Amino acid sequence: MLKSNHRAWVEIDLNAIEFNVQQLISALHPSSQLLAVVKADAYGHGSVAVSRSAIRAGAGWLGVATLPEGVELRQAGITVPILILGAVNTADEARSLVEYNLQPTIFSPQQALMFHEVLGEQDTLAVHLKVDTGMSRLGISYREAVEFYRFLSGLPQLQIASIYSHLATADDPDPTEMYRQNARFQSVLHSLTSSGFSLPMVHLCNTAGMLTDRNLHYDLVRCGLGMYGYHPAVHLRDRLELRPAMSVHARITHVKRISAGTGVSYGYSFVADREMTIATVAIGYADGVVRGLSNQIAAIVRDTVVPQIGTITMDQCLIDVSSVPHVQVGDVVTMLGGDLTAQTWADILGTIPWEILCGFKHRLPRLTQNRYDLMCQFAR
Repeated sequence: MLKSNHRAWVEIDLNAIEFNVQQLISALHPSSQLLAVVKADAYGHGSVAVSRSAIRAGAGWLGVATLPEGVELRQAGITVPILILGAVNTADEARSLVEYNLQPTIFSPQQALMFHEVLGEQDTLAVHLKVDTGMSRLGISYREAVEFYRFLSGLPQLQIASIYSHLATADDPDPTEMYRQNARFQSVLHSLTSSGFSLPMVHLCNTAGMLTDRNLHYDLVRCGLGMYGYHPAVHLRDRLELRPAMSVHARITHVKRISAGTGVSYGYSFVADREMTIATVAIGYADGVVRGLSNQIAAIVRDTVVPQIGTITMDQCLIDVSSVPHVQVGDVVTMLGGDLTAQTWADILGTIPWEILCGFKHRLPRLTQNRYDLMCQFAR
């Protein structure tokens, strides 16, 4: 654990990020590259630090959701290709794409014409054609994709860097729909080659698809959740060793004894059934410890697992430390880390670990360290 004077904070193990990226690359088809998905501030892990670690571990591409996310990485000095996975629809955004050498997803004739009109005669823009094969989100319908590709090919300032699609059900144990999407994607690729086009880079898989079938890796695989140390589905957990990179910590601010029958926190959702020692912890739902987890999760203090009790409030929560001797104000409590995982919280809430990881708010400082940081400290 890193030294911190904060009331609560998030720690990011960049060694785990690098390990996970190397594991993912080891599972790739030899002809495939890895695109590290670092959107949403790298799922709450810190986009710049994670991007640098992923590149150092062998990722050749980065993926973000928005133009500002890409600009942030460029301003941090990151030079690898960056694909914007979300929509870019305005002229001002298009100009920024050229300025910062960012590559947009393209999916409509209107968008293509806007890009073409904004570009100067000497400008070119690498674009990535997204095909909707069943996600029903962004993307030109697979039925219209060949005609759209032909249209794009007639706009010389737009260079088609890749054609791709996104899997909607790759984490389902039944792969039927995933293979149906791939068949639609394959039909587009076959029609393009039959029409005399040379295919650009091709990609389809997210982490779940990558772990399910190596034959779907094509030229590039877009990995998000796996890079952060989580498997996208229970049935895929034995495919690859991964290490969670995020842990969440907070400090005890008060310790007290309460008697049997004492209610704890709002609404008395917990009432002591005996005399207890309880501690107030300086973290709550405004930080990302979701209120719906109340009375259902554990924490670690002085190497002992203890239950969280009472309703989690905006800035604080309570834990039962009756079993832990010598607990005092200032002790560090681990809310997430070790055996306490985002997957556990997700299972309790009926959601997914993506949402848990992205939910830790930025009033929690991110502290990062890896072996390169340690080498620098030693050198000093």
